[in-house]
Amino acid sequence: MRESVIGQSCEILERTSIEYSRIGDFSYLGNDCMVADATIGRFCAIAAHVRIGAPNHPHLRASQHRFTYCPEYYDTEQCRDHAFFAARRQARVEIGHDVWIGHGVTVLPGLRIGNGAILAAGAVVTRDVAPYTIVGGIPARVLKERFGPDIAARLERISWWDWPLETIMARLPDFRSEDIAAFCDKWDRG
Repeated sequence: MRESVIGQSCEILERTSIEYSRIGDFSYLGNDCMVADATIGRFCAIAAHVRIGAPNHPHLRASQHRFTYCPEYYDTEQCRDHAFFAARRQARVEIGHDVWIGHGVTVLPGLRIGNGAILAAGAVVTRDVAPYTIVGGIPARVLKERFGPDIAARLERISWWDWPLETIMARLPDFRSEDIAAFCDKWDRG
């Protein structure tokens, strides 16, 4: 772990590396994940072998090799390309709350993944993902919406992920119901 903040009650399994990132409360990452330059919301479920913020190489240079940005590895007289790394840090991945990321997913740098989205196993995500949308494939494409736009908007307003844990636990029977309209009717105060 390098220069990262991990929220409360998070679970991070073996051989996962996290750098320059923030992991929200109650989120978990499976084994063998790599997370760089990312902000991950609360209550996210991230399976094993996921790569978030997979860095790009300088493909517009004469060479893409790291000697162009880490020449000090090969010649101690040379200096690192700090501007290159600053640009990488700015291409942050923003993952919303309650996002489910399946096994072996890759999320490229600079993307936004909306609240409640699902990234299907093995997907390579190259574009932003709207809230409550399911994407899959290489490159990832929209498979379907989890809920219609009205329900998605109501869930965004409810923002249950901001509730205190005691409130969430007290309302657990409502979370266990698959009657999403009833959940929204009960808790949407907007």
